[in-house]
Amino acid sequence: MLAGVQVRLLAPDERPQFDHLMSTEHYLRSAELVGERLRYVAEYQGQWVALLSWSAAAYHLQHREAWIGWSRKQKQRRLPLAVNNSRFLIRPAFQVTNLASRVMKLCLQRLAPDWQAVYGHAVLVAESFVDLDQHLGTCYKVSGWTLLGQTQGYGRNRGDFYLAHDQPKDLWVRELREGARTILRGRNLPEALRGVERTHPPICHQEPAQLQQMQKFFNGLKDWRTGDCDYSVATLVTLVVCAMLAGVCLGQRDLAAFAADLTVGQMAALGLPRAGRPRRYRVPGETTFFRLLSHLDSRALERALLDWQNHVLGQRDPEGDRVAVDGKELLNSQGMEIVSAYSVRDGRWLGSEAVAEGSNEIPAAQELVRRLDLDGSLVTADAMHTQTETARIIVQDRGGDYLFTVKGNQKSIAANVQQLHQELLRDFSPSA
Repeated sequence: MLAGVQVRLLAPDERPQFDHLMSTEHYLRSAELVGERLRYVAEYQGQWVALLSWSAAAYHLQHREAWIGWSRKQKQRRLPLAVNNSRFLIRPAFQVTNLASRVMKLCLQRLAPDWQAVYGHAVLVAESFVDLDQHLGTCYKVSGWTLLGQTQGYGRNRGDFYLAHDQPKDLWVRELREGARTILRGRNLPEALRGVERTHPPICHQEPAQLQQMQKFFNGLKDWRTGDCDYSVATLVTLVVCAMLAGVCLGQRDLAAFAADLTVGQMAALGLPRAGRPRRYRVPGETTFFRLLSHLDSRALERALLDWQNHVLGQRDPEGDRVAVDGKELLNSQGMEIVSAYSVRDGRWLGSEAVAEGSNEIPAAQELVRRLDLDGSLVTADAMHTQTETARIIVQDRGGDYLFTVKGNQKSIAANVQQLHQELLRDFSPSA
Protein backbone atom coordinates (compact mmCIF):
# COMPACT_ATOMS: atom_id res chain seq x y z
CA MET A 1 0.00 0.00 0.00
CA LEU A 2 2.70 2.53 0.99
CA ALA A 3 4.32 2.47 -2.44
CA GLY A 4 1.02 3.34 -4.08
CA VAL A 5 0.19 6.39 -1.94
CA GLN A 6 0.23 9.75 -3.72
CA VAL A 7 -0.08 13.27 -2.25
CA ARG A 8 -1.65 16.13 -4.18
CA LEU A 9 -3.12 19.57 -3.59
CA LEU A 10 -6.80 19.75 -2.80
CA ALA A 11 -9.00 20.83 -5.70
CA PRO A 12 -11.32 23.81 -4.96
CA ASP A 13 -14.50 21.77 -5.42
CA GLU A 14 -13.24 19.21 -2.86
CA ARG A 15 -13.10 21.74 -0.03
CA PRO A 16 -16.52 20.87 1.53
CA GLN A 17 -15.58 17.19 1.77
CA PHE A 18 -12.16 18.05 3.21
CA ASP A 19 -13.63 20.35 5.88
CA HIS A 20 -16.29 17.79 6.79
CA LEU A 21 -13.73 15.05 7.36
CA MET A 22 -11.49 17.31 9.41
CA SER A 23 -14.42 18.42 11.55
CA THR A 24 -15.61 14.89 12.19
CA GLU A 25 -12.45 12.74 12.24
CA HIS A 26 -9.67 15.05 13.52
CA TYR A 27 -9.47 15.44 17.29
CA LEU A 28 -9.59 19.26 17.10
CA ARG A 29 -12.99 19.06 15.36
CA SER A 30 -12.19 22.09 13.23
CA ALA A 31 -10.90 22.81 9.73
CA GLU A 32 -10.41 26.54 10.30
CA LEU A 33 -7.03 27.96 9.20
CA VAL A 34 -5.39 31.39 9.38
CA GLY A 35 -3.25 33.34 6.93
CA GLU A 36 -1.74 31.77 3.84
CA ARG A 37 -2.67 28.11 3.63
CA LEU A 38 -2.51 24.95 1.52
CA ARG A 39 -4.50 21.74 1.84
CA TYR A 40 -3.38 18.30 0.69
CA VAL A 41 -4.94 14.86 0.34
CA ALA A 42 -3.10 11.54 0.26
CA GLU A 43 -4.76 8.97 -1.97
CA TYR A 44 -4.48 5.24 -2.44
CA GLN A 45 -6.41 3.68 -5.31
CA GLY A 46 -8.70 6.71 -5.43
CA GLN A 47 -9.47 6.73 -1.68
CA TRP A 48 -8.50 9.55 0.66
CA VAL A 49 -6.29 7.94 3.30
CA ALA A 50 -4.87 11.10 4.90
CA LEU A 51 -5.45 14.86 4.97
CA LEU A 52 -2.93 17.62 5.71
CA SER A 53 -3.22 21.37 5.97
CA TRP A 54 -0.50 24.01 6.30
CA SER A 55 -1.06 27.60 7.37
CA ALA A 56 0.58 30.68 8.84
CA ALA A 57 3.20 30.04 11.51
CA ALA A 58 2.54 31.01 15.13
CA TYR A 59 3.57 34.57 15.91
CA HIS A 60 5.60 33.92 19.05
CA LEU A 61 7.31 30.69 20.04
CA GLN A 62 10.21 31.07 22.43
CA HIS A 63 11.88 27.77 21.50
CA ARG A 64 11.49 28.41 17.76
CA GLU A 65 12.99 31.91 18.00
CA ALA A 66 16.03 30.50 19.79
CA TRP A 67 16.34 27.63 17.27
CA ILE A 68 16.31 30.02 14.30
CA GLY A 69 18.30 32.75 16.05
CA TRP A 70 16.56 35.65 14.34
CA SER A 71 15.90 39.02 15.93
CA ARG A 72 12.45 40.34 16.79
CA LYS A 73 12.53 42.67 13.79
CA GLN A 74 13.62 39.88 11.46
CA LYS A 75 10.82 37.66 12.73
CA GLN A 76 8.21 40.37 12.17
CA ARG A 77 9.22 40.77 8.55
CA ARG A 78 10.14 37.18 7.68
CA LEU A 79 7.50 35.15 9.49
CA PRO A 80 5.70 34.32 6.19
CA LEU A 81 8.75 32.18 5.37
CA ALA A 82 7.74 29.82 8.20
CA VAL A 83 4.74 27.53 7.93
CA ASN A 84 2.69 25.50 10.41
CA ASN A 85 1.47 21.96 9.87
CA SER A 86 -1.84 22.88 11.45
CA ARG A 87 -3.70 19.62 10.73
CA PHE A 88 -2.57 16.06 9.99
CA LEU A 89 -5.23 13.38 9.84
CA ILE A 90 -4.72 9.70 9.11
CA ARG A 91 -8.25 8.50 8.54
CA PRO A 92 -9.43 5.83 11.04
CA ALA A 93 -10.04 3.23 8.35
CA PHE A 94 -6.41 3.44 7.15
CA GLN A 95 -4.29 3.11 10.28
CA VAL A 96 -1.35 1.41 8.56
CA THR A 97 2.18 1.22 9.97
CA ASN A 98 4.49 3.90 8.51
CA LEU A 99 1.68 5.51 6.51
CA ALA A 100 1.97 8.81 8.41
CA SER A 101 5.70 9.13 7.82
CA ARG A 102 5.28 8.19 4.14
CA VAL A 103 2.60 10.84 3.63
CA MET A 104 4.65 13.47 5.48
CA LYS A 105 7.72 12.74 3.35
CA LEU A 106 5.76 13.08 0.11
CA CYS A 107 4.11 16.28 1.25
CA LEU A 108 7.38 17.90 2.35
CA GLN A 109 8.91 17.17 -1.06
CA ARG A 110 6.39 19.43 -2.76
CA LEU A 111 5.42 21.91 -0.05
CA ALA A 112 7.94 24.69 -0.84
CA PRO A 113 7.42 24.58 -4.65
CA ASP A 114 3.64 24.60 -4.19
CA TRP A 115 3.86 27.56 -1.81
CA GLN A 116 6.00 29.42 -4.33
CA ALA A 117 3.50 28.74 -7.10
CA VAL A 118 0.47 29.86 -5.07
CA TYR A 119 1.84 32.76 -2.99
CA GLY A 120 4.90 33.89 -4.92
CA HIS A 121 7.43 33.00 -2.23
CA ALA A 122 8.95 29.84 -0.81
CA VAL A 123 8.79 28.65 2.79
CA LEU A 124 12.00 27.78 4.61
CA VAL A 125 11.03 26.18 7.93
CA ALA A 126 8.05 24.26 9.23
CA GLU A 127 6.62 23.84 12.71
CA SER A 128 3.96 21.66 14.25
CA PHE A 129 2.34 21.15 17.65
CA VAL A 130 1.67 17.67 18.93
CA ASP A 131 -0.82 17.06 21.73
CA LEU A 132 0.71 14.31 23.87
CA ASP A 133 -2.73 13.19 24.97
CA GLN A 134 -3.43 12.25 21.35
CA HIS A 135 -0.12 11.40 19.66
CA LEU A 136 3.59 10.84 20.35
CA GLY A 137 4.90 12.64 17.27
CA THR A 138 6.63 9.53 15.92
CA CYS A 139 6.04 10.43 12.26
CA TYR A 140 7.74 13.81 12.78
CA LYS A 141 10.74 12.14 14.38
CA VAL A 142 11.27 9.67 11.55
CA SER A 143 10.68 12.42 8.96
CA GLY A 144 13.64 14.46 10.17
CA TRP A 145 11.87 16.95 12.43
CA THR A 146 13.47 18.22 15.65
CA LEU A 147 11.68 18.30 19.00
CA LEU A 148 12.41 21.65 20.67
CA GLY A 149 10.34 21.21 23.83
CA GLN A 150 6.91 22.12 25.04
CA THR A 151 4.91 25.27 24.49
CA GLN A 152 3.93 27.27 27.57
CA GLY A 153 0.23 26.54 27.30
CA TYR A 154 -1.00 29.84 25.93
CA GLY A 155 -3.17 30.48 22.92
CA ARG A 156 -3.53 33.72 20.98
CA ASN A 157 -6.90 35.35 21.48
CA ARG A 158 -8.40 38.02 19.21
CA GLY A 159 -5.09 38.86 17.66
CA ASP A 160 -3.22 40.82 20.31
CA PHE A 161 -2.95 38.97 23.61
CA TYR A 162 -2.62 35.44 24.95
CA LEU A 163 -4.76 33.40 27.32
CA ALA A 164 -3.70 30.32 29.24
CA HIS A 165 -5.36 27.09 28.10
CA ASP A 166 -3.27 24.70 30.27
CA GLN A 167 -2.64 22.39 27.32
CA PRO A 168 1.08 22.60 26.51
CA LYS A 169 2.10 20.75 23.36
CA ASP A 170 5.34 19.39 21.96
CA LEU A 171 6.87 21.74 19.41
CA TRP A 172 8.51 20.10 16.39
CA VAL A 173 10.43 22.02 13.72
CA ARG A 174 12.17 21.23 10.45
CA GLU A 175 14.25 23.07 7.87
CA LEU A 176 12.68 22.72 4.44
CA ARG A 177 15.99 23.43 2.71
CA GLU A 178 19.60 23.26 3.81
CA GLY A 179 20.77 26.43 5.56
CA ALA A 180 17.23 27.75 6.03
CA ARG A 181 17.90 29.09 9.54
CA THR A 182 21.06 30.84 8.39
CA ILE A 183 19.03 32.63 5.73
CA LEU A 184 16.31 33.68 8.18
CA ARG A 185 18.74 35.21 10.66
CA GLY A 186 21.02 36.74 8.03
CA ARG A 187 21.43 40.47 7.49
CA ASN A 188 19.78 40.38 4.05
CA LEU A 189 17.51 37.85 2.41
CA PRO A 190 18.37 36.43 -1.03
CA GLU A 191 16.80 38.47 -3.83
CA ALA A 192 14.21 35.76 -4.54
CA LEU A 193 12.82 36.10 -0.99
CA ARG A 194 12.93 39.88 -0.49
CA GLY A 195 9.38 40.34 -1.72
CA VAL A 196 8.17 38.97 1.63
CA GLU A 197 9.79 41.87 3.49
CA ARG A 198 8.53 44.46 1.00
CA THR A 199 4.90 43.42 1.52
CA HIS A 200 5.15 43.74 5.31
CA PRO A 201 4.04 47.12 6.67
CA PRO A 202 6.91 49.23 8.05
CA ILE A 203 7.77 48.56 11.68
CA CYS A 204 9.07 50.86 14.40
CA HIS A 205 12.84 50.39 14.71
CA GLN A 206 13.27 52.39 17.93
CA GLU A 207 13.70 50.49 21.17
CA PRO A 208 11.57 51.54 24.19
CA ALA A 209 14.42 53.53 25.76
CA GLN A 210 14.99 55.41 22.50
CA LEU A 211 11.29 56.26 22.27
CA GLN A 212 11.28 57.69 25.78
CA GLN A 213 14.37 59.78 25.01
CA MET A 214 12.90 61.08 21.76
CA GLN A 215 9.60 61.93 23.40
CA LYS A 216 11.31 64.36 25.77
CA PHE A 217 12.21 66.69 22.90
CA PHE A 218 8.54 67.10 21.98
CA ASN A 219 7.14 67.68 25.47
CA GLY A 220 7.21 71.46 24.94
CA LEU A 221 4.96 71.44 21.89
CA LYS A 222 1.73 73.34 22.52
CA ASP A 223 -1.45 71.32 22.85
CA TRP A 224 -4.38 72.99 21.07
CA ARG A 225 -6.90 70.65 22.71
CA THR A 226 -8.88 71.28 25.88
CA GLY A 227 -9.74 68.78 28.59
CA ASP A 228 -8.25 65.36 29.20
CA CYS A 229 -6.82 63.58 26.15
CA ASP A 230 -5.76 59.96 25.79
CA TYR A 231 -2.59 60.78 23.88
CA SER A 232 -0.17 63.62 24.51
CA VAL A 233 1.11 65.71 21.61
CA ALA A 234 4.62 64.49 22.40
CA THR A 235 3.50 60.86 22.07
CA LEU A 236 1.75 61.48 18.76
CA VAL A 237 4.66 63.42 17.28
CA THR A 238 7.09 60.70 18.36
CA LEU A 239 4.94 58.14 16.57
CA VAL A 240 4.84 60.25 13.41
CA VAL A 241 8.61 60.78 13.40
CA CYS A 242 9.29 57.07 13.89
CA ALA A 243 6.80 56.24 11.14
CA MET A 244 8.53 58.62 8.72
CA LEU A 245 11.91 57.11 9.58
CA ALA A 246 10.46 53.67 8.83
CA GLY A 247 9.16 54.80 5.43
CA VAL A 248 5.49 55.55 6.19
CA CYS A 249 4.47 58.51 4.02
CA LEU A 250 0.87 58.03 2.88
CA GLY A 251 -1.19 59.79 5.55
CA GLN A 252 -3.14 59.21 8.73
CA ARG A 253 -4.45 55.76 7.78
CA ASP A 254 -0.91 54.40 7.48
CA LEU A 255 0.12 56.20 10.67
CA ALA A 256 -2.69 54.45 12.55
CA ALA A 257 -1.63 51.07 11.11
CA PHE A 258 1.97 51.76 12.09
CA ALA A 259 0.93 52.57 15.68
CA ALA A 260 -1.19 49.42 15.92
CA ASP A 261 1.86 47.31 14.98
CA LEU A 262 4.00 48.49 17.89
CA THR A 263 5.23 45.97 20.40
CA VAL A 264 3.87 45.94 23.94
CA GLY A 265 7.18 47.34 25.19
CA GLN A 266 7.06 50.21 22.72
CA MET A 267 3.46 51.03 23.65
CA ALA A 268 4.38 51.06 27.33
CA ALA A 269 7.37 53.34 26.69
CA LEU A 270 5.13 55.84 24.89
CA GLY A 271 2.65 55.84 27.75
CA LEU A 272 -0.33 54.70 25.70
CA PRO A 273 -3.50 54.22 27.77
CA ARG A 274 -4.84 50.80 28.69
CA ALA A 275 -8.44 49.71 28.98
CA GLY A 276 -10.72 46.67 28.98
CA ARG A 277 -10.45 43.23 30.51
CA PRO A 278 -7.82 42.00 30.09
CA ARG A 279 -6.23 45.41 29.97
CA ARG A 280 -4.86 46.18 26.52
CA TYR A 281 -3.06 49.19 25.13
CA ARG A 282 -5.15 51.55 23.04
CA VAL A 283 -3.48 53.13 20.02
CA PRO A 284 -4.45 56.39 18.27
CA GLY A 285 -6.65 56.09 15.21
CA GLU A 286 -6.87 57.91 11.89
CA THR A 287 -8.89 60.87 13.18
CA THR A 288 -6.40 61.52 15.99
CA PHE A 289 -3.51 61.73 13.54
CA PHE A 290 -5.60 63.87 11.17
CA ARG A 291 -6.24 66.44 13.90
CA LEU A 292 -2.57 66.39 14.89
CA LEU A 293 -1.39 67.06 11.34
CA SER A 294 -4.00 69.81 10.93
CA HIS A 295 -3.31 71.77 14.14
CA LEU A 296 0.35 71.33 15.01
CA ASP A 297 2.51 74.47 15.03
CA SER A 298 4.95 73.72 12.20
CA ARG A 299 7.59 76.23 13.32
CA ALA A 300 7.64 74.87 16.88
CA LEU A 301 7.79 71.35 15.50
CA GLU A 302 10.77 72.29 13.34
CA ARG A 303 12.67 73.62 16.35
CA ALA A 304 11.94 70.48 18.36
CA LEU A 305 12.98 68.21 15.49
CA LEU A 306 16.22 70.10 14.99
CA ASP A 307 17.00 69.86 18.71
CA TRP A 308 16.40 66.11 18.62
CA GLN A 309 18.49 65.78 15.46
CA ASN A 310 21.38 67.65 17.08
CA HIS A 311 21.13 65.33 20.08
CA VAL A 312 21.44 62.29 17.81
CA LEU A 313 23.99 63.60 15.29
CA GLY A 314 25.83 66.25 17.29
CA GLN A 315 25.84 70.00 16.76
CA ARG A 316 26.32 71.08 13.15
CA ASP A 317 29.31 73.23 12.17
CA PRO A 318 28.24 75.43 9.22
CA GLU A 319 31.83 76.34 8.26
CA GLY A 320 32.68 74.75 4.92
CA ASP A 321 29.28 73.09 4.54
CA ARG A 322 27.24 73.09 1.35
CA VAL A 323 23.51 73.68 1.78
CA ALA A 324 21.03 72.60 -0.90
CA VAL A 325 17.66 74.38 -1.08
CA ASP A 326 14.95 72.64 -3.08
CA GLY A 327 11.18 72.58 -3.40
CA LYS A 328 8.95 69.53 -3.75
CA GLU A 329 5.25 68.77 -3.95
CA LEU A 330 4.28 66.51 -1.07
CA LEU A 331 2.82 63.12 -1.86
CA ASN A 332 -0.91 62.74 -1.16
CA SER A 333 -1.20 66.39 -0.07
CA GLN A 334 -3.56 67.69 -2.77
CA GLY A 335 -0.85 69.84 -4.33
CA MET A 336 0.85 71.27 -1.24
CA GLU A 337 4.46 72.33 -1.89
CA ILE A 338 7.29 72.72 0.58
CA VAL A 339 10.83 74.12 0.36
CA SER A 340 13.50 72.36 2.40
CA ALA A 341 17.19 72.81 3.10
CA TYR A 342 19.70 69.99 3.56
CA SER A 343 23.37 69.72 4.40
CA VAL A 344 25.19 68.18 1.44
CA ARG A 345 28.08 67.21 3.72
CA ASP A 346 26.18 64.84 6.00
CA GLY A 347 22.63 64.77 4.60
CA ARG A 348 21.00 66.27 7.66
CA TRP A 349 17.76 68.19 7.35
CA LEU A 350 18.03 71.90 8.22
CA GLY A 351 14.43 73.08 8.01
CA SER A 352 11.37 73.43 5.80
CA GLU A 353 8.88 76.12 4.81
CA ALA A 354 5.48 75.58 3.21
CA VAL A 355 4.67 77.46 0.01
CA ALA A 356 1.73 79.78 0.66
CA GLU A 357 -1.43 79.18 -1.34
CA GLY A 358 -1.34 81.17 -4.58
CA SER A 359 2.38 81.89 -4.22
CA ASN A 360 5.55 80.11 -5.36
CA GLU A 361 8.78 78.75 -3.89
CA ILE A 362 10.71 82.03 -3.94
CA PRO A 363 9.28 83.75 -0.81
CA ALA A 364 9.16 80.40 1.00
CA ALA A 365 12.85 79.82 0.30
CA GLN A 366 13.72 83.35 1.46
CA GLU A 367 11.81 82.84 4.71
CA LEU A 368 13.58 79.51 5.26
CA VAL A 369 17.05 80.93 4.54
CA ARG A 370 16.49 83.72 7.07
CA ARG A 371 16.53 81.20 9.94
CA LEU A 372 19.40 78.97 8.77
CA ASP A 373 22.89 79.10 10.23
CA LEU A 374 24.93 79.72 7.05
CA ASP A 375 28.09 81.28 8.44
CA GLY A 376 30.80 79.93 6.13
CA SER A 377 28.40 77.74 4.12
CA LEU A 378 27.82 77.67 0.36
CA VAL A 379 24.13 77.66 -0.65
CA THR A 380 22.98 76.12 -3.93
CA ALA A 381 19.54 76.23 -5.50
CA ASP A 382 17.95 75.93 -8.92
CA ALA A 383 17.46 78.83 -11.32
CA MET A 384 14.12 79.88 -9.83
CA HIS A 385 15.94 81.09 -6.73
CA THR A 386 18.51 83.20 -8.58
CA GLN A 387 17.05 86.33 -7.00
CA THR A 388 18.72 89.48 -5.69
CA GLU A 389 16.87 89.35 -2.37
CA THR A 390 17.67 85.68 -1.83
CA ALA A 391 21.37 86.33 -2.50
CA ARG A 392 21.35 89.35 -0.17
CA ILE A 393 19.83 87.34 2.70
CA ILE A 394 22.41 84.58 2.28
CA VAL A 395 25.41 86.91 2.17
CA GLN A 396 24.49 89.93 4.28
CA ASP A 397 22.07 88.48 6.83
CA ARG A 398 23.35 84.94 7.30
CA GLY A 399 27.06 85.15 6.43
CA GLY A 400 27.12 82.57 3.66
CA ASP A 401 27.97 82.37 -0.03
CA TYR A 402 25.82 81.23 -2.93
CA LEU A 403 26.18 79.38 -6.21
CA PHE A 404 23.11 79.89 -8.39
CA THR A 405 22.35 78.77 -11.92
CA VAL A 406 21.00 81.02 -14.67
CA LYS A 407 18.73 79.93 -17.52
CA GLY A 408 18.23 81.56 -20.87
CA ASN A 409 14.75 82.79 -19.99
CA GLN A 410 16.28 85.02 -17.28
CA LYS A 411 17.45 87.43 -19.95
CA SER A 412 18.72 90.35 -17.93
CA ILE A 413 20.59 88.15 -15.44
CA ALA A 414 22.01 86.03 -18.27
CA ALA A 415 23.26 89.18 -20.03
CA ASN A 416 24.97 90.42 -16.86
CA VAL A 417 26.65 87.06 -16.30
CA GLN A 418 27.83 86.96 -19.91
CA GLN A 419 29.31 90.45 -19.60
CA LEU A 420 31.11 89.53 -16.38
CA HIS A 421 32.47 86.41 -18.02
CA GLN A 422 33.87 88.39 -20.92
CA GLU A 423 35.52 90.82 -18.57
CA LEU A 424 37.13 87.97 -16.63
CA LEU A 425 38.55 86.56 -19.84
CA ARG A 426 40.39 89.84 -20.45
CA ASP A 427 41.80 89.84 -16.92
CA PHE A 428 43.43 86.40 -17.09
CA SER A 429 45.79 84.94 -19.66
CA PRO A 430 44.52 81.67 -21.25
CA SER A 431 47.87 80.07 -20.46
CA ALA A 432 47.77 80.99 -16.80
